[in-house]
Amino acid sequence: MQVKTAGHIFLVDDDASVRSALTGMLERQGFSVNAYASADEFLKHATQVSPAVLLLDMRMPNQNGADLQLDLAKHGWTTPTIFISGESLPAQIVQAMKQGASDFLLKPFSMQELLTAVDQALEKDRANHALFIKTLAVEKRYATLTPREREVFDAIIVGKTNKQIATADGSAAATIKLHRSRVLAKMQVGSVSALIDLLSDIDISALRLRSLNVKHPLTP
Repeated sequence: MQVKTAGHIFLVDDDASVRSALTGMLERQGFSVNAYASADEFLKHATQVSPAVLLLDMRMPNQNGADLQLDLAKHGWTTPTIFISGESLPAQIVQAMKQGASDFLLKPFSMQELLTAVDQALEKDRANHALFIKTLAVEKRYATLTPREREVFDAIIVGKTNKQIATADGSAAATIKLHRSRVLAKMQVGSVSALIDLLSDIDISALRLRSLNVKHPLTP
């Protein structure tokens, strides 16, 4: 079965025959593939791209797949992981899934099973990457707000009216109206409802962290 769209595959497996077979099959499906014999080799040479999937063997010398998965998460890697394993313990499978694995395929698996899992993981990575790009764009707009405009921003996104904001801090309603219009203009939206829609899948706390010059966890 042909996948819907191609992407990049990172393959980490200590078995040379498995690497060769999977690389050949995936490349014939239109994927680009980088194969690695160990977690160490992957960490030294891999560069995160998108859309991509990490195919990861569980049982490898020196560092198993679940430990590599955890290390990558700590270093900001968001590439979806599909485990491929022939001899995993139930506890390892549970650990991998709790740590956010996209799927877990037990060897031997069919090519159709692999392609389905890869396709789903790629769609997830595309969505994650799109959200990342959107988040950076929104943070850039938010950074242009003055401290007072950020206070008004916080008030309007929780539904407060100009009058309520003015009453709370003793400002004139006309002044709050001016701040509101500036907030909307700088956030590049035409209304409060459009601003709420823009922020619907954004981590608001990240905007505030950026305003304090705190490095965002999504930033490489």
